[in-house]
Amino acid sequence: MQVPVEKLTKAYIKIREKRAELSANFKDEDAKLADKMNTIKRALLEHCEEHSVESVRTTEGLFYRTVKQRYWTNDWEQMHHFIMEHQVPELLEKRLNQTHMRQFLEEHPDVLPKGLNVDSEYAISVRKK
Repeated sequence: MQVPVEKLTKAYIKIREKRAELSANFKDEDAKLADKMNTIKRALLEHCEEHSVESVRTTEGLFYRTVKQRYWTNDWEQMHHFIMEHQVPELLEKRLNQTHMRQFLEEHPDVLPKGLNVDSEYAISVRKK
């Protein structure tokens, strides 16, 4: 005996709605947990800054801060000219290649492309003991 398509349709819609509800609840709870983790990360970064340390070992685990840098440009015409002039096409992706840009700046500290922006911030990494 085959299940009527009306029942299958009704069941499908009910399941889809339940999944949407569960997904929304998950996203809400996950966002709350992410906010709490970010608050803790900020506190751990403040601790590192206040105590002039890069890492701290506790009985619960180790936390340490690292510097994350991001490069970008708001003047693609100038950046393209710079890349062609210095023959460094490996700097290009749809965005600036972070590794190659950092390496280029380290190798050529006196050469900066017009329109380059640099953003540096400390980040916290946490490992279980």
